[in-house]
Amino acid sequence: MGQREEILEGTLQAFNQKGLKFTMDDVARILQMSKKTIYTVFHDKEELFLAMVDYLFDHIKESEQQVLEDKKLPTLEKVRKILGVMPEGYKDVDFRQLYLLKDKYPTIYRQVELRLETGWESTIALIEQGIAEGVVRPIQIPILKLMLEAALEQFFQRDILIQHQISYQQALDEVVTILIDGIKVH
Repeated sequence: MGQREEILEGTLQAFNQKGLKFTMDDVARILQMSKKTIYTVFHDKEELFLAMVDYLFDHIKESEQQVLEDKKLPTLEKVRKILGVMPEGYKDVDFRQLYLLKDKYPTIYRQVELRLETGWESTIALIEQGIAEGVVRPIQIPILKLMLEAALEQFFQRDILIQHQISYQQALDEVVTILIDGIKVH
């Protein structure tokens, strides 16, 4: 793991401990690294946070690829897993804290939105394969995509998960279950 990745992993830990209130001091303390060293890689907290978002979504894409390449999984199970994929190392990160993102860091929020809304090609191809195999009923895929994106974006805009003491992973699993069991051929 390079220094950049090490700093991003430390940032995820700091975020998990303090939410959006984490500081560069927190990251430095977790990594037992000087702030000066961190500043040679990232100019400020916003740049660091933006990189963390991309780092996280890149890992989500890698996890999606592993699901796609799993020859043992039937198509419908692949669809279920790919829609709710969360890399193993990030299952404990409290993403519910991101509900403050839109107001406090609009640039970073827009990047989260962009990453949620793009990179759907392999998922769409998988759903189309499910339709062709007869395990997914013919649906308007753009509507399914919109429903999942809208649900996740709401998690990042409101504190509904915190209010109801639902973890991000539980919420994601529930959304996927509702979507899949609504499209599954009976």
